[in-house]
Order: sequence, then structure tokens, then C-alpha cells
Amino acid sequence: MPKKSKLNELNQTHGKVENPITLDQIWGDSGINKYGTLDANEYDKYVNELNRSDLQTHAVKVGLVPIDDRKTLLSRLKKEFNRHISTYKAKSLDKKETKLSKKSQDALSEGR
Repeated sequence: MPKKSKLNELNQTHGKVENPITLDQIWGDSGINKYGTLDANEYDKYVNELNRSDLQTHAVKVGLVPIDDRKTLLSRLKKEFNRHISTYKAKSLDKKETKLSKKSQDALSEGR
């Protein structure tokens, strides 16, 4: 006769991913490969030091269409970089506990 487990000793898994991730992250990608960094200040410094030709080459490398206007291209690169790093940062789900009035609590508890 098999030994019965006590209820408090059992573990249950819900299968829900707490922080949504990409397939690249599952395979071990840390996000550094595409831009060389995940630090926004370091990336800003890097792209600001590039000449126009290198900046356009970098844009093609990260998947953007290069344009002649340097200011617009820098803006697009920084926006794309911020989008990239946001997928690698843990998202915090802060649940705020709200105070309900007595009338609201009574209305919500009517079906119990």
C-alpha cells in the first residue's frame, strides 16, 4: 500500500510565467549581443561618438532603415534601444491595496 502524502507537504505548480520573456531569453540571451550593453548612458555615449557613416551602418545592424538626418536617426536608435532593454528588465507588478468604503464592501460581499 503506497504511503499517503500529507497535504502540507505537497507542492503545486501553476505554470504561469511571472515575468513575460522572449524565446531568446529562454535560450540564454541576456540582451547584450545586439547593442553591446544594456546601459542607456553607455549606449548614448557610443552612438553620439559615431560619425554619420558608422551611425548608418549601426542602424542597419540593429534593423533600422538609415536616414541622412543625424538627429532623427539618433532619436530612432535610442527609442529602439529603450524598447530592446525593456524586454530584458523585470517587470514589477505592484499591487496596490485600495481602501473601500463600508458601502462598497457590503455591496461586494452580498453574494457570499
